[in-house]
Amino acid sequence: MPDSDSERRPAGELEASVLAALWAGREPMSAAQVRTALPQSLARTTVATLLARLHDKGAVKREEGSRGFVYSPVEDAHGLTARRMHRELNQDGDRSMALARFVERLSPDDEAELRRLLGGDGR
Repeated sequence: MPDSDSERRPAGELEASVLAALWAGREPMSAAQVRTALPQSLARTTVATLLARLHDKGAVKREEGSRGFVYSPVEDAHGLTARRMHRELNQDGDRSMALARFVERLSPDDEAELRRLLGGDGR
């Protein structure tokens, strides 16, 4: 079987593949359509489980289709990254320290971009 323990991939990698398939699609997709669009071969139940987990996390929405649910992404890849960053920040007891550590590790280009976005570059 393709997704055996010896070939097990991290859930995050599989979720990313499912999201990429949904982002590439123009319309909501069924689990079967997502499975077909994936670059790797996964069991039907694996794809259904991944979609359910992504739905529980708020990353995809689902609607009744003609033969079960159809799924679509809630946000694009950048919006999802921002959502994850906010979730992590909200879980930290000291937001100021978490933000400070984040900023400390920015590259000079990223720091300049952040300053520009915050309106602090004088432009």
